[in-house]
Amino acid sequence: MENVLGFVALAAGLIIGLGAIGACIGIGIMGSKYLEASARQPELMNALQTKMFLLAGLIDAAFLIGVGIAMMFAFANPFILK
Repeated sequence: MENVLGFVALAAGLIIGLGAIGACIGIGIMGSKYLEASARQPELMNALQTKMFLLAGLIDAAFLIGVGIAMMFAFANPFILK
């Protein structure tokens, strides 16, 4: 039983850690592409900024869904028999 709990803790840490790394890389790439596009065409800066913030919210939402799933497995794991 304790062995299973250790694997659950490891899995939750991996879900949160890899999700955070992916979200940070995604937002970094998106921000750099936004700066490149706004430097090339400054007249589109407002439209691009709106889309950039919308995508940043979606990227963060995907990460937070992963955190929620990891917390569910950590605190109310349906796979552990009592």
